[in-house]
Amino acid sequence: MVRALILGQGFVASIFAIGVERIKRGEIDCYGVPLANELPIKIEDIEIVGSYDVDKSKIGKTIYEVAKNYWDGEIPETLKNVTIRKGIHLRSLRNLPIEAEGLEDEMSLKEAVEKLVEEWKELKPDVIVNTCTTEAFVPFGNKEELIKAIEENNKDRLTATQVYAYAAALYAKEVGGAAFVNTIPTLIANDPAFVELAKECDLVIFGDDGATGATPLTADVLAHLAQRNRYVKDIAQFNIGGNNDFLALTDKERNKSKEYTKSSIVKDILGYDTPHYIKPTGYLEPLGDKKFISMHMEYISFNGAVDELIINGRINDSPALAGLLVDLVRLGKIAIDKKEFGTVYPVNAFYMKNPGPKDMPNIPRTIAYEKLRMWAGLKPRWL
Repeated sequence: MVRALILGQGFVASIFAIGVERIKRGEIDCYGVPLANELPIKIEDIEIVGSYDVDKSKIGKTIYEVAKNYWDGEIPETLKNVTIRKGIHLRSLRNLPIEAEGLEDEMSLKEAVEKLVEEWKELKPDVIVNTCTTEAFVPFGNKEELIKAIEENNKDRLTATQVYAYAAALYAKEVGGAAFVNTIPTLIANDPAFVELAKECDLVIFGDDGATGATPLTADVLAHLAQRNRYVKDIAQFNIGGNNDFLALTDKERNKSKEYTKSSIVKDILGYDTPHYIKPTGYLEPLGDKKFISMHMEYISFNGAVDELIINGRINDSPALAGLLVDLVRLGKIAIDKKEFGTVYPVNAFYMKNPGPKDMPNIPRTIAYEKLRMWAGLKPRWL
């Protein structure tokens, strides 16, 4: 059994919860879950024990009620058992048409962290999954500065994700081990402050920023060209979507956070930088959760021939990430059992756009997949 707790009960988290329960009921197959039936912990072993949000209209409701905002089909009755609690926002919903309400509005950050830890000790999650809205952030770099910001109630310095990760470390220390899965660009697995704290507190960190649609595809196309010694002249890749995450990315500072994690693959995989435009580029409400992606690559082949690749697609954004969470929750429990505290590169390299720890490179996902399988104790697939 693996007990999961959700931070941010939005589109991704709701589709994750619905999909897990539908798999348990035998209604759907495990498509979109990379290690579907291969791990010793089965999908049927996942139990969602808690959920947090800062949207005033969601707090106090059940996942069952909130999931109706994101899914037109039948919602599993089991999701009536989980009530959404009040979390921390720290300006994360600014410029969005959402009335935010957080613990920090009524108490200090230190008190909010203590409240979260006490609630989590009651809920007993093994894995805490962060699917909050993309934030503008500044990494800490050292543990002392992080602790100082919490102690001094510096609400302008911290983001919700950073406070949640800090609380997760204190919780892990209290209960003897836990995992924190960071699916947004805020640096946690790539911030030495959090990795050091995680090692001291028996916390596993997976991160940063879940790799779903265009980014892992771009990585593998670049690897294909690099392996054939073709010189990439330029890259254009963009995404347009109509969900709340794309709306949030219309904020310049949030967009910078996402752009960094999406662009980091170029030099890592090619071994050189090349002119590129890789970023989330727009919000168009009618697209909804089914984002439009497009990429164009121009490269030099034998005898100076210049070739081009043009790839277009429509991808359901939230289900793509939700399927990865089904693995990451189970892998989190495996990492706890293996006592691999800190961050775990073989997991991050496959599932994340910006795999921690700091300065570790993006690698072709086909190679990352085999490294992941070896770490998880599974037979190689293609080696």
